[in-house]
Amino acid sequence: MMARGLFRYGMTAAAAGLGLLVAAAAPSRDRDAPIQPVVVELFTAQGCAGCPDANRTVETVAENPGVIVLTYGVDYWDYLGWSDTFARPEFAERQRAYRQALKLRNVSTPQVVIDGRRHVSGARPPELKAAVEAEARDRGWPPEIEFRETGDRVGVGSGRPPEGGAEVVAVVYQPGQQTVEVKGGDNRGRAVTHVNVVREVRRLGDWNGRPVLFPLPQDAGIDEGVVVLLQAKDDRRILSSAARPEPGRD
Repeated sequence: MMARGLFRYGMTAAAAGLGLLVAAAAPSRDRDAPIQPVVVELFTAQGCAGCPDANRTVETVAENPGVIVLTYGVDYWDYLGWSDTFARPEFAERQRAYRQALKLRNVSTPQVVIDGRRHVSGARPPELKAAVEAEARDRGWPPEIEFRETGDRVGVGSGRPPEGGAEVVAVVYQPGQQTVEVKGGDNRGRAVTHVNVVREVRRLGDWNGRPVLFPLPQDAGIDEGVVVLLQAKDDRRILSSAARPEPGRD
């Protein structure tokens, strides 16, 4: 049981259904089970020639109410002649953690990681669609994530912790589209559009299976979104997720 004054949102964003993308994906699931959003993380770079197409592909998935899309700019292509305006070193580090957990030989862009469990190239729409559908079918009873009505704290409910433990992170991002005119490198002269660009990933603390309450980043602007992820430390699986409600939304 969560603390009084918290309200459920993690499932609300997906409760409207997963749309045509995943509407028929789970005919045998427990109808009483809450619908857990699918988290799609795109690692991209403005200096990567193949990334603009992947950005557009992921943007079509972002339109689905049962999917949370987060775009991370990485900096390891900056040497080609254009410094990515959204990149931060810790985003590339997050991608490298996925490389290790997913047992990949190297990191590459564009790359999409779904629920921390599987990866695809964002440049292949059918592959991305199939992976999101597969994750939508594999829903269970994750620990609940609930936000205080004031929006300043978030609670994580009880559950079985994974081997190696789990952590709670808050991802601060700019909702919607942002377009950058690239003036150097492989995409020189192109307007590259991103969706839900991540500004910061902040670790809130550990989760050991017992209910716990965390303060949320107070420097996130009112026009910025916050997604809270409960994530296994070892294999990086996302165990539960929720997006903070927009101001004024119930």
